[in-house]
Amino acid sequence: MPDGLHLRLTQESPIPLNAEIACAPGEVLALVGPSGSGKSTLLRSIAGLYSPRYGQITCAGETWFDSTAGINMATAQRRVGMVFQSFALFPHLNALDNVAEAMLDLPLKERYKRARSWLQRVHLGGMETRLPRQLSGGQQQRVAVARALARQPRALLLDEPFSAVDRATREALYQELAELREELKMPVVLVTHDLDEATLLADRMSILNHGQTLQTDTPDRVLRAPASAEVARLMGMRNLFSGRVIQHEATHTLIQWNEWRLRVRLHPRFQPGDTIQWVMPTSGVLLMPTRPHEDEMLDNPIDVQIESMLALGENYRITLSAGDDRLTMQVPRYLAQRFSLLVGQGLPVRLRGETIHLLPAES
Repeated sequence: MPDGLHLRLTQESPIPLNAEIACAPGEVLALVGPSGSGKSTLLRSIAGLYSPRYGQITCAGETWFDSTAGINMATAQRRVGMVFQSFALFPHLNALDNVAEAMLDLPLKERYKRARSWLQRVHLGGMETRLPRQLSGGQQQRVAVARALARQPRALLLDEPFSAVDRATREALYQELAELREELKMPVVLVTHDLDEATLLADRMSILNHGQTLQTDTPDRVLRAPASAEVARLMGMRNLFSGRVIQHEATHTLIQWNEWRLRVRLHPRFQPGDTIQWVMPTSGVLLMPTRPHEDEMLDNPIDVQIESMLALGENYRITLSAGDDRLTMQVPRYLAQRFSLLVGQGLPVRLRGETIHLLPAES
């Protein structure tokens, strides 16, 4: 039986599931999807807190759940470490005792020795005697992480672990988890609704909806080549449109979109005349350069009109009227000021054809 965590679950009710995931030792797999997509149900199934109808869960060569064989190992026997959004610390125990509670099977002296070591590793040395109410949100989450890892789990499960802390604390916790990852030799499954968090922390991500895994790949590949229009929408990709394949050339494919013919990277699986959908990231829409490079063969210049501008920190999210569709682009604030961009203004932009991905038309 292979190493790592492997899950395949199906059921029609009460929570529909048709999911399959795998997470190697030392890998972080993010489960991403909207509320009700089944992310937390999968996590609870791995931990033994929920029993699905059919399927199998194995970890480190050990079968934790097998509906056919009648195996459903108790949570305590699975030795999973779980970190919750709510921290779930014992309010009447100090930080040291909270961590030590995870190791009740060890002798008392060894238990507290390991607890102190783990608090040091999550940068909480000197705070052993503080109660949870005397710790900040970020410090409470560090105690929760130390407690989860102290029992030397076979898998680490993180359920929206950073959503209850402020942004600055969250970014510090990201860094600390990244450092801990280098020494963790276990599968790590992260449930999150935050795509930036998944992209930053995960080696691979599984996109879920209605209990079904729609695509599993590296964050970069999912963003660059979503498997379907549904995945593109779940990933928050705003530039999703319909078009038609015209023809294939040696180095690119030509598609029709509204009044424009766009050169995109080669997609030979589609036939000329096929109706398709296409998607591109906001980073694929650029202000026209003052001197276009002749070798940028997949640049597609089009004329659009600025419909709205929304300031988001150092960037503007700009909506562009393009025929019957609306394009979205991100422009740094300094560039928006340099080009004196205004709502209602006509604007030449270029669509980077190498970032355009073709998808089958939805039925």
